[in-house]
Amino acid sequence: MEGRLSAHQPFLPKHSETSEMNQDKKLQRKDETNDQALQDQDMMRREGLDRRNIWEPSVFYALGKESFNFAGHEINIRESMDSYGALIWPGGIALSQFLENNQQQINLMDKAVLELGAGTGLVSIVASLLGAWVTATDLPDILSNLSFNLRQNTKGRSRYIPQVAALSWGQGLERNFPFPSYHYDYVLAADVVYHHNFLEELLTTMLHFCRPGSGTTLLWANKIRFQSDLQFIECFKSRFNTTLLAELPQENVWIYKATSRE
Repeated sequence: MEGRLSAHQPFLPKHSETSEMNQDKKLQRKDETNDQALQDQDMMRREGLDRRNIWEPSVFYALGKESFNFAGHEINIRESMDSYGALIWPGGIALSQFLENNQQQINLMDKAVLELGAGTGLVSIVASLLGAWVTATDLPDILSNLSFNLRQNTKGRSRYIPQVAALSWGQGLERNFPFPSYHYDYVLAADVVYHHNFLEELLTTMLHFCRPGSGTTLLWANKIRFQSDLQFIECFKSRFNTTLLAELPQENVWIYKATSRE
């Protein structure tokens, strides 16, 4: 009969009802994504707080200090809780140890080195103390503390005076760092992959400095925290020739060496 459904005829909602259902699903997925992002950010904050050792008052914000011994020197790092970039993360410590312990494999003496997302400057300081000519980069609001740590820990100790430069991933690369005027033997990166919205721009930046035929080697250390970290690694492997140099299960840190695919 007209107007009735047969046993084999599925019920299809009207177009407006379908659109509303799809919209509800999109909103639900968006809410779930936002909730996950908040959970991930909270985990990062707690991880940062766990790394605090000594607190002392400051006019502007609370400061923490951590001390390390690398390349025959005591390194004192000033941190702040203002941003993730002003804290020391496990990948930075792991990469610093690797550079110190594998100088025959990774010889930084008289090499031009760029660090992406230098943060507090620990890795750049170690590279400088190992004889490299270093340019440490990060966002503009990170540079003051970064410059302070580099200056305090390399003055009178390093072969070259390390440089500091602002670099926002994926922005103004050809204008501010044109190739081959800005060519580096090594690009270093530590804990630059976590829950943020600039992973594509980070990969673009890595590719800019490690282009085919440049001879540039990328050394990247990262603690694996989130599913998005593993997804980035897959994209990373698809664009670079990669070698897993070290895996630290206790810290869940992986260290990669990579060169651009021809």
